Amino acid sequence: MKPEFIVAVLALSAITGVVEARSSSSGSGSNSVSGHVRKDGTYVAPHQRTNPNQTQRDNWTSKPNTNPYTGKDGTKDPQK
Repeated sequence: MKPEFIVAVLALSAITGVVEARSSSSGSGSNSVSGHVRKDGTYVAPHQRTNPNQTQRDNWTSKPNTNPYTGKDGTKDPQK
């Protein structure tokens, strides 16, 4: 790869990180969940989730949203 390409990708990554940091600091962003064990003994790995609110429409698992961390499309009906 050419050095110019690598520098451009790194610069774009740095800019994107700044934008994400700003958007997640607002009330509608995301937060980190630490790994933990549920009461039934199931281990839940650390992950990111949308901040809790009164709607299902902005959850990453709801259609037509996409999880920005995994790239997976939402499958749940936001009306339910």
